[in-house]
Amino acid sequence: MAYLPDMDDTLLEHHRRHLDEHGYTILEDVIDTALVEAIASDLCRLEDELGIVPAGNSFEGARTVRIYNLLVHGPSFEAIPVHPEVLPVVQTVLDAGCLVSSLSSIAIEPEEVAQPIHADDQLIPIAKPHVATVCNTMWAITDFTEPNGATRLVPGSHKADRSPTYGQHVDSVPAEMSRGSVLVWHGSLWHGGGANRTGERRVGVAMNYCAGWIRQQENQQLGIPRELVRRFDPTLRRLVGYGVYNGLIGHIDKRSPEQLLDAAGASHAMVWDRS
Repeated sequence: MAYLPDMDDTLLEHHRRHLDEHGYTILEDVIDTALVEAIASDLCRLEDELGIVPAGNSFEGARTVRIYNLLVHGPSFEAIPVHPEVLPVVQTVLDAGCLVSSLSSIAIEPEEVAQPIHADDQLIPIAKPHVATVCNTMWAITDFTEPNGATRLVPGSHKADRSPTYGQHVDSVPAEMSRGSVLVWHGSLWHGGGANRTGERRVGVAMNYCAGWIRQQENQQLGIPRELVRRFDPTLRRLVGYGVYNGLIGHIDKRSPEQLLDAAGASHAMVWDRS
């Protein structure tokens, strides 16, 4: 898949500052049209092949179609976690050792109600505010507008000393963006899917990351067959967990799990090897 040019340092710093202050930023029109169209086509195919229907609970929605573990479903999805216009922004919130936490699609149907406001890190039992443990992104596969259910945000709430009360009303603003844009937000930011009052679907891909020392939301090592991971790009291999964080976390007998994929591959220095 073709990519647009990598983000320059000035623009990267702009997004980092916006994330620090407001808890989110929007990367306008960064995804190549061919990739957006490939993802949209694959999502339609998967929904039909897998017989996906709404979950019917208050969090996932009564009229929202979600497809999980997308990395097992084709090359178009493999391009998402490593996108050079998006991953560097995520790494300003976490660091270069971040991991894929989950990769799923979210299609909000007409007449869906707003999702309860929540924070993506609120099940992690540490006091707030705290260092970022999660940084998530939403890829706009269709335009995101206030009427069609654009993600609702509570700017600055990532600095709060608590998470929101589930189901309680909180004033929020819509993250409106054009097809091919990406919303990036701090895992402590209060947010939720919007209500769709139009006659068309709002389709997005939730590409979620976590710090290298936090357990992933979807179990990537068991959820993705090893023979599939072997053909992943090396960066994607590490993002799904076949690597070692800070020379220690995730090792197997003092070796990187990446060597399970390629025994002849390069070794990785461990923390105890440092002089």
